[in-house]
Amino acid sequence: MAQRNTYREDEELEETINFHDLWRIGKYLRPHGWKLAKIACVVILMSCITVAVPYLTKVVIDDVLPHKNYTLLVWLTVIMLVLSILYEFALRYRTLEITRVGQLILKDMRRDLFTHIQTLPFSYFDSRPHGKILIRVVNYVNTLSDTLSSGLINVIADVFTFIITLVVMFVIDWKLALWSLLLFPLLIVVVRVLQHFQRRAYQDLSNKQSNLNAYIHESIAGVKTTQTFAREHEQYETFQHLQDEQRTSWMRAVHIQFLLWPSMQIISMTTMALIYYVGIMHVAGVTATTGTLIAFVGYANNFWNPVINIGNFYNQLITCSAYLERIFETLDVKPEIVDSPDAKPLPPIRGDVRFDDVVFRYEPDGRNILDHVNLHATPGQTIALVGPTGAGKTTIVNLLSRFYDVASGAVLVDGHDVRGVTLDSLRSQMGVMLQDTFIFSGTIRDNIRYGKLDATDAEIEAAAKAVHAHEFIEELPNGYDTVVEERGSTLSMGQRQLIAFARVLLADPKILILDEATSNIDTRTEEALQAALQHMLVGRTSFIIAHRLSTIENADMICVVDHGQIVERGTHAELMEKRGEYWRLVESQYAMISAE
Repeated sequence: MAQRNTYREDEELEETINFHDLWRIGKYLRPHGWKLAKIACVVILMSCITVAVPYLTKVVIDDVLPHKNYTLLVWLTVIMLVLSILYEFALRYRTLEITRVGQLILKDMRRDLFTHIQTLPFSYFDSRPHGKILIRVVNYVNTLSDTLSSGLINVIADVFTFIITLVVMFVIDWKLALWSLLLFPLLIVVVRVLQHFQRRAYQDLSNKQSNLNAYIHESIAGVKTTQTFAREHEQYETFQHLQDEQRTSWMRAVHIQFLLWPSMQIISMTTMALIYYVGIMHVAGVTATTGTLIAFVGYANNFWNPVINIGNFYNQLITCSAYLERIFETLDVKPEIVDSPDAKPLPPIRGDVRFDDVVFRYEPDGRNILDHVNLHATPGQTIALVGPTGAGKTTIVNLLSRFYDVASGAVLVDGHDVRGVTLDSLRSQMGVMLQDTFIFSGTIRDNIRYGKLDATDAEIEAAAKAVHAHEFIEELPNGYDTVVEERGSTLSMGQRQLIAFARVLLADPKILILDEATSNIDTRTEEALQAALQHMLVGRTSFIIAHRLSTIENADMICVVDHGQIVERGTHAELMEKRGEYWRLVESQYAMISAE
């Protein structure tokens, strides 16, 4: 599994075709089995028509014309006309239905990919560029379109046409049929040789497309930094380099792919010439009528066209196997945090939280990030977590939300171990506000409503007023109906945080987690926000992480976290009186402020 995390790295791919991945496609075909069966019947009918026409032509040349049986000629002409019309209607039905089924299959596969990605741990997204994830959901799935729909059905028709044509050829003249198959082993050798090179070429193309997509995504996200440092030319040079690599890989793959088709055409035309020569020159005792020869040339087309189509499908399969490998690799990533088999819904909580001798590490044999942490928060209590960067503050609240599981000990909410309740019932009763807030594209009203999808406009405005966001929202051109861009790029960082805070408060959680939630709000706004939040914190168990210590002076308990342990705890006054770690943090921060 690929764990690269930059656009500069190619991801590792399987050396050979993984037929297990191809077999797994059946999961997406089964729901459409009846439709595919009907299409297959129509396709088989078309194959029968294709096989019947050369035989009718033979009858006309060998039997009808020499005996001047014009009545039979009229009937055969009518039959061939009816078969042609029937073929065209069948072709239209096949094309429409195959397209419809193919799009449904792609929709199902894309749905599974998107749904699965939503469940993956943070570490998955931290270790991969988002552009490389995006290309799997969109580009790679789209590439499978023809293969999963028309390609699959057509190859069934081609196999049937191949078999029935072969049978008819042997029935008409088995010697001439054997001559028709003389070059078939050569075709198999050509296909086997080209298959290996083509797969490697498309694997390389898959990597280069992924790298380019990742870089474009990264460049768009960092365009402000690029312009700030005037690095447009450097970005352009890198883009051109990646684009050239992608183009080179594409041309190499196309060159190899298109070696197969002319090779098959040459073998096919050589076979037809051979049939004419053997039939006319009576080689090896072959005696064939003019009708038989013409029919055999028609059957040779019916024989080699399916072979060429099957070869092209095999070509597509080789190409798609590189993309399927990436798609199923993503689907095979197991979510690290899932509901246990006996998990039960967490009933409405009061907000009693207990960390009972909690030990946490990211890797089983890694160092302890949290080392025997004990903490008890009673319902409605406000707990502040302070300490240096990397001390373990955010890890504590991540364990409470169960984004990770403890290595030993337990995290309890109202006496329930968080590992024994369903994730949805746990997280739906918590509100989390992070420093890096995310604003979705859409109206401000919809962004706030994200916290409670059935909220009324009055509830939305009440939440906005509580966090002092109402004032600036009303000043916007369309108020709450103002459309903001992705990530809220048209708003200031402080405004984005206020909207995100209103979203959390609207959810009315019993447990509130604020992780550096006020770090990007100016002092005036922060003072207003602190005053507004006092009544909102009542009745909620709150965990506040803050480097700006002035924001947590009124907390019921302040815990100083250092090296994965709670080294001090108490109220602001108690800790200042101890003149320990907390006192030193406060003094150093005031000294920095005074120096400014």
